[in-house]
Amino acid sequence: MKIVVVNGSPRAKGNTEVLAEAFLRGAREAGHEGSLINLREKKIAGCLGCQYCFSHDGVCAQKDGMEEILAELDRADMLVLASPIYWFDVTAQTKAVIDRLYARGKRGFHFHKTALLLNSGSDGVYEAVLTMYRNICGYLNWQDQGIITAPNMSYKGAMQNAPALKEAYELGKGL
Repeated sequence: MKIVVVNGSPRAKGNTEVLAEAFLRGAREAGHEGSLINLREKKIAGCLGCQYCFSHDGVCAQKDGMEEILAELDRADMLVLASPIYWFDVTAQTKAVIDRLYARGKRGFHFHKTALLLNSGSDGVYEAVLTMYRNICGYLNWQDQGIITAPNMSYKGAMQNAPALKEAYELGKGL
């Protein structure tokens, strides 16, 4: 299985990336192919809602970093979204990618399996993201393979000792 992990953290080697890498390590050990896309390295604008994509076989009118991501997802069997929580939601970078998935709304998606990796500085801040994710999965008939949350990651490096690190590894390994 080809897995694409989209890391929405603007921090290099931060807690989200460490969590995503643990997931990928487990998935690779289980024989899957995995890649990590760090959104901090991409320029991705928000969706214009122009519906150009609906009349052009899923091709977006905007030419930016999302082209590469859509091409990767067209070959993927699984999408994993990884994001820190900023103000009770995924980062703006992550949300831009989610919104731009609209380009494949009419054409459909090659993948049907998904997972979610989240971390935050506080506990009890995940509900909005979980509701959005579950609604998207339900609407698109995506099969959720697992959700990992890691609260209380109040400093860079906190993930190294978090139980979620092992959970993410085991989730990847168990696919």
